[in-house]
Amino acid sequence: MEKQSLSQHWDEVYSHKVADQVSWYQRQPQPSLQWIQQLAPQRATKILDVGGGASLLVDALLDEGYSDLTVLDISTAALDTARQRLGEHSGAVRWIAGDIRSGELPPAAFDLWHDRAVFHFLVEPGDRRRYGEQLHRSLRPGGHLILATFAEDGPERCSGLPVQRHSVDSLRQALGAGLELLEHQRVSHHTPGGAEQRFLYTAWQAKP
Repeated sequence: MEKQSLSQHWDEVYSHKVADQVSWYQRQPQPSLQWIQQLAPQRATKILDVGGGASLLVDALLDEGYSDLTVLDISTAALDTARQRLGEHSGAVRWIAGDIRSGELPPAAFDLWHDRAVFHFLVEPGDRRRYGEQLHRSLRPGGHLILATFAEDGPERCSGLPVQRHSVDSLRQALGAGLELLEHQRVSHHTPGGAEQRFLYTAWQAKP
């Protein structure tokens, strides 16, 4: 699916469902929030949430005092939902409407890169390679990556699209050299509709 049609797809998803009805909705963004607090206790940490869209993670981070937050999503509608929800506090966040595969991100700009939403939708090896290139360019040396994807026994499709399920080994291969695995955890997510989705959460550190 090309960039334009992919952005339209996600805009349509958010135009037909309210944010707390989509399958990936979390009232409490765990374990992401806990891991971020452990890996990046300094509240001035530069954090990028890839595919953050209408997620409540940015709200939780603001509530915890984090002050340098960037949310990137391919869906303008999803970002608008989050901005409207945050109201006057939305000005404390940088919002980027763009495709992580092709958008321009500044080099070594982020201390922590978080993604719970995007990587498992990259079913083509070339897309995963481009993602990895962006990650290695924009994450500072010594910075951290929190990456959650559908596990090997997770769903095969999501929101009408095929997904790529992952193990620790497949993530290591896809992400390339230069990252040290710190932690991994299997998590069962229960959707608003009552279905169970099995995720693999991983934490990595970029080599200095």
